[in-house]
Amino acid sequence: METEKCVYRFGAAADGVDVTEGDASMNFVLGGKGANLAEMARLGLPVPPGFTITCKTCMGYANSGNEWQQGVLDQIDAATRDLEERMGKRLGDPDDPLLVSVRSGAPFSMPGMMDTVLNLGLNDESVQGLIRQTENPRFAWDSYRRFIQMFSNVVLGVDADLFENALSKRRLIAGVRQDSDLSAEDLCQLVSEFKAIFRDNVSVLLHPELADAAGDAAFPADPALQLRLAIQAVFGSWLNERACLYRKQNGISDDLGTAVNVQAMVFGNKGESSATGVAFTRNAADGTKEFYGDFLVNAQGEDVVAGIRNTEPISQLKANPTFKEAGEQLESIFGILESHYRDICDIEFTIEQGKLWMLQTRVGKRTAAAAIKIAIDMVEEGIITREEAVGRVSPKQLDQLLHPQFDPAADIEVLACGLNASPGAAVGEIVFSSDDAVKAVASGRRVVLVRWETNPDDLKGMTVAEGILTSHGGKTSHAAVIARGMGTPCVCGVESFQIDAKAKEVRISGTDLVLHEGDVISFDGARGIVVLGAVPLTTASLTKDLDTLLAWADEIRLDGPDGRGFHVRVNADNPKDAGLALSFGAEAIGLCRTEHMFLGDRKQIIQSFILSEDAAVRSAALAQLLEVQTDDFLSMFRTMNGRDVVVRLLDPPLHEFLDDPRELAVSIARLEASGAEGERLLEARSLLRRIDGMAESNPMLGLRGVRLSLLYPELPLMQVRAIASAAAALKRDEGLDPRPEIMVPLVSVTREHVQVRDVIEGVIGQVEREYGVKLEIPVGTMIELPRACLVADQIAKHADFFCFGTNDLTQTVFGFSRDDAEAKFIPVYLHKGILDVNPFETIDDAVLEMVSMAVSKGRESNPAMSYGVCGEHGGDPLSIKRFFKDANVDYVSCSPYRVPVARLSAAHAMLELR
Repeated sequence: METEKCVYRFGAAADGVDVTEGDASMNFVLGGKGANLAEMARLGLPVPPGFTITCKTCMGYANSGNEWQQGVLDQIDAATRDLEERMGKRLGDPDDPLLVSVRSGAPFSMPGMMDTVLNLGLNDESVQGLIRQTENPRFAWDSYRRFIQMFSNVVLGVDADLFENALSKRRLIAGVRQDSDLSAEDLCQLVSEFKAIFRDNVSVLLHPELADAAGDAAFPADPALQLRLAIQAVFGSWLNERACLYRKQNGISDDLGTAVNVQAMVFGNKGESSATGVAFTRNAADGTKEFYGDFLVNAQGEDVVAGIRNTEPISQLKANPTFKEAGEQLESIFGILESHYRDICDIEFTIEQGKLWMLQTRVGKRTAAAAIKIAIDMVEEGIITREEAVGRVSPKQLDQLLHPQFDPAADIEVLACGLNASPGAAVGEIVFSSDDAVKAVASGRRVVLVRWETNPDDLKGMTVAEGILTSHGGKTSHAAVIARGMGTPCVCGVESFQIDAKAKEVRISGTDLVLHEGDVISFDGARGIVVLGAVPLTTASLTKDLDTLLAWADEIRLDGPDGRGFHVRVNADNPKDAGLALSFGAEAIGLCRTEHMFLGDRKQIIQSFILSEDAAVRSAALAQLLEVQTDDFLSMFRTMNGRDVVVRLLDPPLHEFLDDPRELAVSIARLEASGAEGERLLEARSLLRRIDGMAESNPMLGLRGVRLSLLYPELPLMQVRAIASAAAALKRDEGLDPRPEIMVPLVSVTREHVQVRDVIEGVIGQVEREYGVKLEIPVGTMIELPRACLVADQIAKHADFFCFGTNDLTQTVFGFSRDDAEAKFIPVYLHKGILDVNPFETIDDAVLEMVSMAVSKGRESNPAMSYGVCGEHGGDPLSIKRFFKDANVDYVSCSPYRVPVARLSAAHAMLELR
């Protein structure tokens, strides 16, 4: 049987004829890097030749217990020989060696999460050949020490700091500041030191193939062994902790695997006529149509993203006479790639002694503001359609635009400046390590992670920090790229910050100021400024560009099949939130929780109703509640004039409005201890008995929702009268168009809804007669129990709408208490893979099936009804798509700040149906 193809070539043969076997459509076969290398080669761009080992091969290797499947190594050996023939060089050749890079490349971009090995093929003999060929001993020894350092760390797990410490010591001995200032002799000595580090830190018991004649670990001289071990290490990096965490955060499947790209090396560290860089065809921070990125002279690619030396902006490349021709060619290629991919492109390149080589391209990551501007600009430039523009901005990115900013009224004094790497403002206590960041956040503190530069192992700290600040690195450094992807504020290259992570302090150049762990700083990632202390923050409003994009999104989501649109409402309990939601584009209120109106001073009123045994006191409390509730609804309906307002009748257990019985018991004990007697003590004891008498073993499944309305009918009577009176007054006296809808919560038995609806309609009729107006107030129910879903066809005969409370529906489907589950065992379930996602954040399949079943039953029984979702899932992008596509609901309702996200998510759901 023919062996499955596992290796694909790219680039030219020795005669210049292209022999590329893949293209950009093979992303899931060749990974993003491999597919795009193949595509660039097909476009005739200068790509160093190489070959790609497929993603499927990675998963086969992993699923076989890290054993090679039959025939794979033979294909790799054949591809290696073919590459040697194409290059006219041989790996390990002592006269003219071929050197290769071994890079990861998953189907989705995972910057910095997996591993790379450069300069593979060097040993003690081939380094001499490299010296003779290049007549540049410094370059050859620099390449060799880099290879030993990277191979030892990536392939065998030797601590990278051991090499960095040796490198720092060598700089001190040589009296130089930069690695590039070390001489050939210095670097040759480093090679010996690095080999000794390798010998002392690699176990031959674990790696017997590396044992020398004396039984010690020796750095491998055989290029074939070097290559096999490097490929295995890159495959293995697919399952390293940081890569797994990144995939989990970004919703990338663990089953995709990574490809491995083996490519002929080109060198940006061959002296002052060589360079390396990373660039974007447009500004990835703000979307401006300009070339954006960094380059370094006499460096390799890892130096740019690692922040070892501060970079130069890509705009200065042509200004350097040495690189003028290569810079002009690069700009031409920018245009070719952007036209071909019809999007902003992220490009990695190397200039070797004046010749330009393209090492990678991909659709570039960008900030939310940049994504929106680029999408709109490309529509105006005729490159993409409006639908494509809307589809290119992810709902998750919109969170960035709603990030806090420095309050414009704040009086700030800039402490330091750096590069504006990722927008948004951050305030927090300084921490110097990712582990410290995680611990601090777990204890309830807000922190900013301050590092010389981040690396992939810092991801866990970067994830929890309010913001990230580094003293080195450019706008394409690891910190900048990851922060932009996460939407976390970031300032890079703050050179005046002299960071001593071991001492946990920062000295500010030119001042006597020293910052310590726990000191508070603030910084603005859009302006690149750092301020001592806490700066007040404000929330950003919608920008003109975002308004434009969301208007396009609205056109898409409201223009569905058969004239059916997908609407977005808001959960709001007061006019302020309602007004904010309107400014964010909400169409109506999908949930007004009346219990939230009973907080503050009003809590005493409802307590009087609940606890008093005096009928007159209870009646007076109801009258007060009617008055304040009517005022509430007057304000709310004015704000939402002409728009639906779904008002949910009182839902939570009554004990939530009462004082803590423990605190009351303590007060009684203190009174008794002080010898107090009389009416005050008797009243306190009586109050405690009444509170204890209302205690329930499981209150969330006890006396709440519709059950309150049936056992305490005065409450729904009061609330409905307040709603109807406010609507009638506004309609009669102010000529407004109030549109309240009344929702009965927690119904599970059809007769519950029928009986409460009878009460509601009776009160509405009384108010109509009192005010002399006609009121159209739909009455619906909140579906949040499995039984209600099962009998939805029966309930629908007596309802005008259904709104799904997916928070409680998730609790009752799973049998989870949300508060207890999220605090205690859901994190464990997620860690162990029992659950893929938190079901209280993203809708679960079984819960969604309940919703879908109830909608289907309801539509069949009562075609005129409308259906919505008002639980937390109504603001989750993944859930929104599924509610529309799989459950056929008409709208979602979410918190005000999630309205823009919901509008865009709804448009994406509609686009997927087209």
